[in-house]
Amino acid sequence: MRLVPSPEQTAFAAALHDLLASAEVPEAAARWADGDHGPGRRVWSLLAEVGVTGLAVPVRFGGMGADPADLVVAAEELGHHALPGPVAESLAAVPALLTSLAAADEVPTAPSETNKVIAPHGEAEKWLSEIAAGRVVATLAAPPWLPFAADADAADLVLMAEGGTAGPARPGVRAHPSFDRTRRLFEVSAAGALTACPATGRALDLGALVCAAQLLGAGRALLEAAVTHARTRQQFGGPIGRFQAVQQRLADVAVGLEFARPLLHAAAVTLTARDVSAAKVACSEAAERAARTALQVHGAIGYAEEQGLARYLTKVRALALSWGTPAQHRARVMAELTRESAHGTE
Repeated sequence: MRLVPSPEQTAFAAALHDLLASAEVPEAAARWADGDHGPGRRVWSLLAEVGVTGLAVPVRFGGMGADPADLVVAAEELGHHALPGPVAESLAAVPALLTSLAAADEVPTAPSETNKVIAPHGEAEKWLSEIAAGRVVATLAAPPWLPFAADADAADLVLMAEGGTAGPARPGVRAHPSFDRTRRLFEVSAAGALTACPATGRALDLGALVCAAQLLGAGRALLEAAVTHARTRQQFGGPIGRFQAVQQRLADVAVGLEFARPLLHAAAVTLTARDVSAAKVACSEAAERAARTALQVHGAIGYAEEQGLARYLTKVRALALSWGTPAQHRARVMAELTRESAHGTE
């Protein structure tokens, strides 16, 4: 079992980093928070050109048919740049659901321009092709992990998954605020009969896995920002990074991130409930530790919008509670361990 990225995946992550670094993502995120999705959608189009939006889409529908490990590598870099939009939904969970629906020949048609709803008798193949090409951004509600659909106002496709079923959803006009200003959470209701979907569990695990990878990437960005500030911020005649207390905090963050990484990559290989939940908990805790330390190192300046740290702080807080809270995932890990132990003693 490979617990670190392969050389090819490392090269892919580096190329993706360079693309996002030149794509003015901070400006796109600020515009997205203000309701202007145009710049952000253009970044998504750039991602489509290098195959990111089609990683989870089967080859026969125009995608890459990549492994979950490749999704994890890409999602970590998207988290590293705090890309706005429903990343886990559009890149992982929705393609998995649509692929299952296509196989069952119970598929949606094109959405209305006014309500962005799909009907249960269309063609999932068409949606998958559009997602892979970057022309469609999709989102999802899946209670209890995802009671609301993130960024339904910016999405072209909205689905609902519940109790082993999946189908079209209609976003309501009521939106709930998020810690992350680039996220808006919408209540949704079924727009048609939900269809039995064997891949619902796998889709939700893929979404949680990608969310965990985003958290790991955001945590890495926060550590980099804190280290840079500790090297340049002068106090008492020298950089604050020379103080042992600061060094120890930064070292604890680095250790936490590195310990979370193999759990994440192991979960990408096994995709079991226990491993996915363990990875989500570890990445959430590591990223939140990185957020606390980065803010402590920066001091009050860390709250300033111009400084750029705030968009990572809020995104980590939001993603840590999305795709299942830490408490929900700990409970699932415990349930799986208990079940395995019971089977082992039979």
